[in-house]
Amino acid sequence: MKFRRLSDLEEVEIGKYVAEYMANNEDVTLYVGCDSQNRAITTHYVTTIVMHIGESGCHVIYKRDIVPRIFDMWTRLWNEVEKSVEVALYLKECGVNVHNIDLDLNSDAANASNKLVAAATGYVHSLGIAPRIKPEVLPAVHAADNLVHK
Repeated sequence: MKFRRLSDLEEVEIGKYVAEYMANNEDVTLYVGCDSQNRAITTHYVTTIVMHIGESGCHVIYKRDIVPRIFDMWTRLWNEVEKSVEVALYLKECGVNVHNIDLDLNSDAANASNKLVAAATGYVHSLGIAPRIKPEVLPAVHAADNLVHK
């Protein structure tokens, strides 16, 4: 599975790259997340892997997917969950421990995305990965949000 490094846009194979990065750095926490945005006739998804290094910063790699516009918000948000899970499971197959999947969903019932929280968090938990949702700080979703709007 190919992603790009945010620092220089070089394409990397994530299984090998993330495993080596984790092995060569101490105190790294790994987050996976995804965000999307509708633009004209397309929907843009950005999936991110954020490697948070102690208190010294983050290293981000990402993948952008563009598909025909998805008008249904629930389908678009569930696809974000699926893309994050796909990456996390791939990394697990490569021997990389994913600490969290950051989900761009909100625990506040006033937000429309709240209706997917139970299903999405249950799904991620069932895979042995801890899900995190808003209002927690979600580095992978924050990075994906910044990239999807570029």
